[in-house]
Amino acid sequence: MTNIEGVRASYGLYRQHMRKLADVRAALALMQWDQETYMPVRGSGFRAQQVATLSEMAHEMVTAEKLESLLDSLDGATDLNDIERKNISLTREDFLKQKKYPAAFVRKMSETVSKSFNAWNLAKKENRFSLFEKELAELVQLKKEETEILGYKEHPYDALMDEFERGCTVRLMDNIFENMLPKLRGLHEKIQEAKSPDDFFLFNSFDKKIQWGLGMQVIAELGFDFEAGRQDISSHPFSTSFNKFDVRITTRIDENDFSSMLFSCIHETGHALYEQGLPESEYGLPSGEFASLGIHESQSRLWENHVGRSRAFWKFNYPLVTEKFPEAFSGISEEQFYKAINKVKPSLIRTESDELTYHFHVMIRYEIEKMLISGDLQTNDIPACWKEKYRKWLDVEVPDDTRGCLQDVHWSHGSFGYFPTYSLGSFYAAQFFAQAKKEEPDINEKMERGETKGLLQWLRQRIHGSGRIWNSEEICKIATGETLNVRYFLDYLFEKYSKIYEI
Repeated sequence: MTNIEGVRASYGLYRQHMRKLADVRAALALMQWDQETYMPVRGSGFRAQQVATLSEMAHEMVTAEKLESLLDSLDGATDLNDIERKNISLTREDFLKQKKYPAAFVRKMSETVSKSFNAWNLAKKENRFSLFEKELAELVQLKKEETEILGYKEHPYDALMDEFERGCTVRLMDNIFENMLPKLRGLHEKIQEAKSPDDFFLFNSFDKKIQWGLGMQVIAELGFDFEAGRQDISSHPFSTSFNKFDVRITTRIDENDFSSMLFSCIHETGHALYEQGLPESEYGLPSGEFASLGIHESQSRLWENHVGRSRAFWKFNYPLVTEKFPEAFSGISEEQFYKAINKVKPSLIRTESDELTYHFHVMIRYEIEKMLISGDLQTNDIPACWKEKYRKWLDVEVPDDTRGCLQDVHWSHGSFGYFPTYSLGSFYAAQFFAQAKKEEPDINEKMERGETKGLLQWLRQRIHGSGRIWNSEEICKIATGETLNVRYFLDYLFEKYSKIYEI
């Protein structure tokens, strides 16, 4: 066998191993999706055990000596193309990181997350944080242990954020929020002094089945492939993917709030379009995975806000809304509707907040997580801390736990370090959309005709198709010609709200 043949054979074995690992992870993800959608209540005990077993299997595969040997044999091989070499490099990084985790810790974390999710679900339904506090405390302790396993230079929370957004640190996020929030607060103060749009018609009676039908129509229009995915109901909207041809999204429905389901549908569709745009041939490899959570959130925020809350989008879709709900929107013009769905108003619920105050919600969660991981806040003090911060930053009173510290599913999943990616995603989204409009000046005109395929194609070419080969900043530089620049986001917000509020 020649050297070239040996390298190709080794790469083939590496690819085979990674695809088997992806299969196990997909089975694990399917179980977790079922847990949040259709699993019987009494199935939770065995499900925790099953999820833990698969998690342990995946950990064994990603740290296997066989994989290490293959990576060693392919390290520095000159007979690989650029993408193949990058796959080997990224897999080695993952291997070395996963090697740090003891198998017992992986199983313990998985079991605790399963119990934690079930406790959170019950606590949210019963409106009692105390029903979740014990499991959350166990999870926080495990996350503290994880920061020591992974290691960090400055703040332990850095280790957790790095899992979702490579290179993200407390120093970086503190700097972003310290510079961004005063500007947002200044704009918010001007808006509060201006005349506020009426939005009473959004809080009418909206039949559940009709809302569902409308949501399904809208996400199909945006390009979601129903032959490669589906939508279901869950207590907290989310998206997951088992491969590019099986992408699941969920939503929730409030029959007295028109915006709640619709915008969660569009948001999760943004995530799904990214997953459906990953290269089929690279399944299981870094080149077939999403780049980062910041980039993933850029896709959901771009479709939800730059498209779904745009005037152009509703020029085409508002007639559909009035057709579905003629009584609720009788006498309400397209202009009134557009201003109402973009109304700035401090609120309790992050997922239903406007584009401006949304980042105060993110910052509050970021600050609480930092304190939990550093030990400056105990889990039983979370409700009081949450209320104090909402009073300080949004001037709203939190009436209960369900609409307060129990509203998000993330902590029950152990996803500490995730929330900052929502703000980063918004900043990337504004920059991507600005560049797309620069290259395709008629994007808004096309949206007025219900055409978004051009925008989706632009995203597929610039962002989706490269998988994890490039990191967030590299993707941003390739797509827009420069690294992340929050000026695009600020310009977008100031221009949009200056027109809506005439300030």
